[in-house]
Amino acid sequence: MKRIGRGWAVRAARDVLTGVAALALLLALPFAPRPILRAARTLGRVRQPDPGDLRVIAWLAAHGVLGPGTLLVIGSMLSMIGVIWRVYTPYPSKNLTVAFTLSILAITLLSVLTAYTSVRVQDYLALVLLGETPEARRIRELTASRAAAVDAQAAELRRIERDLHDGAQARLIAMRMNLGLARKSTDPAQTRELVEEAWHSAAQALDDLRGLVRGIHPPVLADRGLTGAIQAAAMLCPVPVELDIDLPGRPEAPVESALYFAAAEALSNVAAHSQATRAWVRLRYPGDRIRLTVGDDGRGGADSSAGTGLLGIERRLSAFDGTLTVTSPLGGPTELTMELPCALSSRKISHSSETA
Repeated sequence: MKRIGRGWAVRAARDVLTGVAALALLLALPFAPRPILRAARTLGRVRQPDPGDLRVIAWLAAHGVLGPGTLLVIGSMLSMIGVIWRVYTPYPSKNLTVAFTLSILAITLLSVLTAYTSVRVQDYLALVLLGETPEARRIRELTASRAAAVDAQAAELRRIERDLHDGAQARLIAMRMNLGLARKSTDPAQTRELVEEAWHSAAQALDDLRGLVRGIHPPVLADRGLTGAIQAAAMLCPVPVELDIDLPGRPEAPVESALYFAAAEALSNVAAHSQATRAWVRLRYPGDRIRLTVGDDGRGGADSSAGTGLLGIERRLSAFDGTLTVTSPLGGPTELTMELPCALSSRKISHSSETA
């Protein structure tokens, strides 16, 4: 049995009063169904999504029986204490006094347990009857994940637009201006200088475009798959990374991209926040899902609400019905376990175990 917490007696009294009100509403239900059901939703503190009329009526019936019923049972028990207290014995004895005392204590304890059990049962029934159904919860989670995916996509498009405007576009404009000046120049030395500047601008614009492409879909991911892309990301991490990858094929491109960017973000967090001396990456396909684990021996205490990129990883994975589990006690170690349901498109053995 769970430990009886503070305030349970207040909750028991509240549940009794709520039960009496529920019984009254249940008895009045045939005379004014709509107003009574609205009042029942208010009494049961129903939030959206609405559980439906039948479940609200079932809650009224259960609460209307348990609340007053608990009061009657406890009242009967306490009246037994009064009976014992008033018992007249012509020949009192020590044994009889002990027996009466133990009876009173037992009845009191049984009353307390009855009240506590009633609170637990009514809480459970309220959760089952008025709480969110699995289907409604699933719809809410999918709606939130799709909204997060749309927001992430919009943010990514804004980032691409900003990078093009501030990077490659600015370089190309400078190159065009230099070439225009060079075309009009009659000084060979000035023309050579302008063409040289245009060449440098073209090279910088090309670097900007390559960086932009890598941020959208890295060429290494298309060429070498998820295994090769994670190996490349591990080589760029300043913390030594142990790789243990066993992936018998390639997932679909969107899933592959999501896992790669999640792994890259996790390794970036290791380098930026963990103060670790080593990290590790494990990639497995246990059946119908890919499991990616990124860990380190750093200081721990990773929290998705602290702005360390974990929330972004979680949103990226949720778009594919994936999950992120964070295990990071203070003092470390930290492990991020990412799971995405998927099927592999090609059954090619890809195994890697090394240190990058």
